Amino acid sequence: MRTPFTGCGTALVTPFTRNGSLDEAAVRRLGRRQIDAGVHFLVPVGTTGENPTLTNAERLRIVEILVDEANGRVPILAGAGGYDTREVIHLAADMQKVGAQGLLSVTPYYNKPTQEGLFQHYRAIAASTPLPIIVYNVPGRTGCNIEPVTVVRLSEIPNIIGIKEASGNMTQMCEVCRSVPSDFIVLSGDDAVTLPLMAVGGRGIISVVSNEIPSDTTRLVEAAERGDFAAARAIHTRIMPLMQINFVESSPGPVKCAMAAMGLLEEIYRLPLVAPRPESKEKILNVLRDLNLLNKPALT
Repeated sequence: MRTPFTGCGTALVTPFTRNGSLDEAAVRRLGRRQIDAGVHFLVPVGTTGENPTLTNAERLRIVEILVDEANGRVPILAGAGGYDTREVIHLAADMQKVGAQGLLSVTPYYNKPTQEGLFQHYRAIAASTPLPIIVYNVPGRTGCNIEPVTVVRLSEIPNIIGIKEASGNMTQMCEVCRSVPSDFIVLSGDDAVTLPLMAVGGRGIISVVSNEIPSDTTRLVEAAERGDFAAARAIHTRIMPLMQINFVESSPGPVKCAMAAMGLLEEIYRLPLVAPRPESKEKILNVLRDLNLLNKPALT
C-alpha cells in the first residue's frame, strides 16, 4: 500500500507573468493539471520551482494556492531548506500555517557542514515541527553529500520519514535502501534512475519530467510499484529522451522551455536563470515533436 509521499510527486515549476511577478492563475492551473493526471503528491518551491529567487511571501502563497486547489486530494510537500538552520525552522512553521502536509528540506549549501553538522541541522528542524520531513540530498548543487550512515541516523528521528536521493551515485542509493528501516521512504531525485532505484527498494520519484507528462510518469511508477518492471521499462524507454533533454542546460530552464512550447505557461525566468540557448531549444523541440507533445491545445 502506498503511504503519503510515495509514488510520483511532481517538482513543480514556478510560472511568472510578463512583468516578472508570480502567475497565481498558472500556479493553480498547473497544480490542477497534475492532480487530474493522477500524480500522488505535489512538491512546490523546490529547485525546479526556482526557490532561490522567490521571496518568502511568494513561497508561502504558492503553497497556499496548491493546498486550496488540492483540497485534500493529494498532499503538498513544500520546499523548506537552506543553509541557516534558524531560518529553515521559521520557514517550516510558516509552511505548516499555510497548510503544507510535509517538508522537503535540501541540505545546507555553500557552508558545507560535516556529517555531524548535517545530523544536528535536521534534528533541530525535526524537533521544531510536527510535519513529516523528507531530506533532500543533491550534492551536485549543494557541494554537500549525506552519507548512508548519516541517513540511517536521521531515519531514527520519528518525523524524518525519507530522503530524496539525487547524488547520482547508484551504489550509494543501493546502500541507503539496504540500510534504512523498511518504512523509511527512499525517493529518486533524478527521473532517469527512478526505475533502477525502485528495483532495489525505492518508493518513487520527485520528478521534473512529470511537469510535462504527469500521466506517463505516474504510470511508470505505478507499474514499478506493482512489480511489473516490463511495463515500467517500456514507458521508461519511450520517455527517456525527454528525461535527458530536461537537463541539456541547467534545470529548470529546459523544462520551462518545453512547457512553454506545449502551451502550458509563459517562458519567463528570474535572473540569474535565462532561457536555453537556441541550439538547446531546437533539441528540446525535436524531442517534443518525437513524443507528439506539440499538437495539444494550450490549457486555459
